[in-house]
Parts: sequence; C-alpha cells; structure tokens
Amino acid sequence: MNVPIRNFSIIAHIDHGKSTLADRMLETTRTVEARKMQAQVLDSMELERERGITIKMQPVRMKYMHGGVEYQLNLIDTPGHIDFSYEVSRALKAVEGVLLLIDSTQGIQAQTLTTLQMAKEQGLAIIPVLTKTDMGHSRPTEIGDSVIALLGCKREDILLVSGKTGAGVPELLEAICERIPAPRPSELDAYRGLIFDFTYSNHRGVIVFMRVFDGEVRKGDVLCFAAGGKSFTVLEVGMVTPGEVPCDSIRAGEIGYIVTGIKEPGVANVGDTLTLVKKPAPALPGYAPARPVVWASIFPDSQDDFTILRQALDRLKLSDSSLSYEEESSGVLGRGFRCGFLGMLHLEIVTERLRREFSLEIIITAPSIAYEITFDNGTVESIYAASRFPDHGEKVTVREPWILGQIISPPEHVGNIMTLLFDHEAGILETEVLTDGRNLVTVEMPLRELMRNFFDKLKNASSGYASLSYEIAEMRPASVVRLDVLVAEELITAFSRVVGERRAEFDARAVVDKLYDNLPRSQFTTKIQAKVRGKIIASRSLSALRKDVTGYLYGGDITRKMKLLEKQKKGKKKALELGKSRVNISPEVFMKMLKSD
Repeated sequence: MNVPIRNFSIIAHIDHGKSTLADRMLETTRTVEARKMQAQVLDSMELERERGITIKMQPVRMKYMHGGVEYQLNLIDTPGHIDFSYEVSRALKAVEGVLLLIDSTQGIQAQTLTTLQMAKEQGLAIIPVLTKTDMGHSRPTEIGDSVIALLGCKREDILLVSGKTGAGVPELLEAICERIPAPRPSELDAYRGLIFDFTYSNHRGVIVFMRVFDGEVRKGDVLCFAAGGKSFTVLEVGMVTPGEVPCDSIRAGEIGYIVTGIKEPGVANVGDTLTLVKKPAPALPGYAPARPVVWASIFPDSQDDFTILRQALDRLKLSDSSLSYEEESSGVLGRGFRCGFLGMLHLEIVTERLRREFSLEIIITAPSIAYEITFDNGTVESIYAASRFPDHGEKVTVREPWILGQIISPPEHVGNIMTLLFDHEAGILETEVLTDGRNLVTVEMPLRELMRNFFDKLKNASSGYASLSYEIAEMRPASVVRLDVLVAEELITAFSRVVGERRAEFDARAVVDKLYDNLPRSQFTTKIQAKVRGKIIASRSLSALRKDVTGYLYGGDITRKMKLLEKQKKGKKKALELGKSRVNISPEVFMKMLKSD
C-alpha cells in the first residue's frame, strides 16, 4: 500500500520564526530524538545559526499519523531573503502547498508578499499561520484581519501556533494532511526529477536534492542533466530525515537526494532536470541560469594566497551554482577575481565563508553593477568594471538595470522614507493603505542606488519597522558618468567608479576628502584630484613631509640656513623631473578606500 505524501514549504519573512517552527514539527513527529534536538536543526551552517537566517535550502522527511493513516510529510525549508528568490521559486515548483507564516507581532512584510505571489502563480494550496502567539504584544485578531483581506480566506482557516512552546503544532500537522493535495500521478513511464538544491562532499562529490515528478530512480541508474548535459551513474539514493538515509529507490511524488560522484563545478544547477540516459524525458519548464546583479573584485591580502583563493572559489561553486567569477589583475592589488553575486547578502555570505572556511585574508572592492554600453558602430557590450567604462568624448548610449520594489511601513515613517527615495532617484508608482493601517509603497529605482546602502538607510529612516522586497525590472537609459581619481597627477584605476550624474560632485568631494585623510604625506606636495568628463571637479593638496635640514645649525649667519633650504628645494625639483614623485599607495590605504562606507 502506498503511503499518502504531502509536499510543502514555508513562506516567511526573515526572523519570523520559520526555522523554530520547523524544529517543533520535527519534535512533534519524533523525526529527531529529543537528546539530539538543538535550535535551528535544519540550519546546518555555522553562519546560519550565528545570524539567525536560512541561507541554504534543506529538505526533511517526516512521518505523521492522522486518522489512523501514516502520512509522509516532505518539508523544504527555504531562505527568506529576496536575493534567493529564484531558488525559492524552484523549491515552490517541487511542492503542492505552502504555509504562509506571519509574525503575529509584526504583521505581513514586503518579502512575504513577493514569495506569496510566486505560490499563487503556481496554484499552490496556501495555509495561513500566525506564529509567536505566546508573546505579550501579539496581535492575532488585528493581523488576522490583514490575512483575511490578503487571501480572502475565513478566520477559522488561520492557524495560531508558537514555535517557542509548540502550541498549535499538532493542529498544523493535521491541516497539512487535510488541506494540501497529494502529488499528481506520474504522467511518463520514465524517470524525471527537478533539482531544487545541491551540496558537495569531498568523498562523494555533488549531492543533489530533487523532487521526483515521474517514474523512479535507483542506485546504478545512469542519469544526465538536461541543461548541464553531463551524465553520471547514481552512487546512492536516499531520503533526508534530516540526516541522509539511503534507500532502495525514490518514486514519483517523493523528495530525496542522489549522490552523483561529480567533482567539477558548474555541472549541477538549481532548476535543472534529471532524466535517464537510455529513456530521456523532456525537461521540466522554468529553468533559467543564474544572473548576477552585483559585482565585486576579491583579491588575496597576500599574493602567495592567490592559488588558495582560486581553489576556495572552485569549492564554493560546487555547492553554489549562482556564484560566478573570472580572473583579473590590478597594477596595485595584484591578481584576483571579479565575482558576480545575486545581491548584497549573497556577496556578504560568500566573502564571510571565504574567511571562515578557508582562513583567507581578502580585500573586497566596493560592489558595482553591470551597464549595457551601445557604441556608435552598433556594438553592444556589458561592462561591470569602472576602469572599462568608455572615456569622455566617446559616442555611446548607456543603459542600466532598474528595480521594481515594494516598501511596507507604518504611516508615521512615510515622510522620512519619501525623502530617502528622492535622494536615491526613486519614483513612486503607487501607494496603498493596508487593513492594519500600514502603508504599501510601490517604487522604481536604479539598481546602483540600491547598492548605496539603501537597506540600512531605510531601516534608519523607519526605526527598523519598514521592509523592502524588489525584483529586477527592465534596462533603462542611464544618467551616469565615470569618476576618476588622480594622485600626483597619476590616474589610479582602482579608485575609478561609475556614479549618478547628479551626485558626481558630491561623490567626487567625498572620495578626495577620504583619500586626503588616509594617504600618508610624501617628501613633496601631493595633489589629490577627482575628474569627471575631462574636468577636475574636486581637488586637495597634501602638504609635503618636510625634512628639517637646518636643525643641526646653531647661531651664525642666516645665509647658511638659506643655502641649505635652497639646496633642498633644488633636490625636490630634480626628483620631480626624474619621475620620482610617484606616490606609493600602501595596501592599507587601498583597503580603507575600497571598503564601502
């Protein structure tokens, strides 16, 4: 007799208690023994536990008795941050229902709305759940009204739970069995599975987590990646409970893992389809390659670590297909890599993993985005490094990516947020008052302005109450210029950046002042200049470090001192003529300058 299966995921904003609720579900179903239980069981990375966020998706299989029947419950724990929206969309493709988890002390947040829309588009069953109901300032009735207005459901459809105490979890498990539909029957007489995540083992290679849609897969089957094109022999199949447990086969409707033995990066990709080599089936729809939106250069602090940095990036690529990188070199910082990321959080996670897991000291440049440059001859090129941006005078058309965003905030902070949006060149498309009195503002703005610490400034402007979600929209004409920095009349390409035209003068003065404060003095006066469109628009002179050549004299005629000072002056002039006036900028100064404020 086949065991009834229920596949589901949890939609939640960051810090709404998703991982804590998953812990209580594992306890209630006795999937994890009490003596082995710990907080955030499904967050296996140290970084996830430390920061209290989910970075990697994690499936887990649970068994639950309901109405005298044993159900197989497959949960996919997904990240809540908008950077990983594509991975979340693939996880939602692998399930039939979702739990809409909302903090009863905070209400609906912007990122929750974005993921909820994905679930609606895929026709998934939605179970609304209010969590943190044990807290004194919980507002289940008020927040429940917002959920009813959002989903059009009845109040009795909303479940109240506490991830801390476990109250309401048995009722939630019963609702999953009753309200989430069973997987559809297999339509093909051949194996077909959707990859929604993967990891890497030094001994077993890439391990993919997938949902089987058709047929079944066993150890020894020869499979291939529909998009990756590489074939392999299955070394092991199994289920995750949450440890990996081998089994004979995984059939249609189930979720499990496959050990591939592949040890090269770039083969496995989230959203790809696995199928049999002998009996291939058409790929499942919806696959798209990862598209980086933020770029930054990473250099080893010591050039002796360049090979180690390359190996570390290769290693991370084996478990993160969205990371892209290519080698580059800088005349000052040496050899490094230009890396592409899904967003600012993704950048932060990767660089932190490089430091922790590989003990690397690295230098990270300020993040930038890719611009689409159309030259006069019709050639189109994507440029993500300021040093490659066209010089002033070239006839080019520049386009940049814009975002479509949603901001939810209490009404008393809307004024501050409007001022912030104006400062970041954002346009307001629509404003709406939600049932709980908060404002929903739909905005559009250049992606480069989002990189300018917009998240932090939004939290400051709203005292931490506002939330933002966004998606990449279309490319639009860009009003940007290249800002160059000259030290002693020498162009320092590592300091070049692309800035908004209306902020060019402000940014120019800021970078000149910052370099003036951090650059040590030389034996001669050093000019620090910022140039935009061939014109110097900001300049400061760093006074010379004067050597006291008359310090040992005492008494006597003043002409003795004048003679020595004149000799010093001639020596400095000669040094300038011989080209010895070049300023050597230390790595410490570069680190201070390249680190975003």
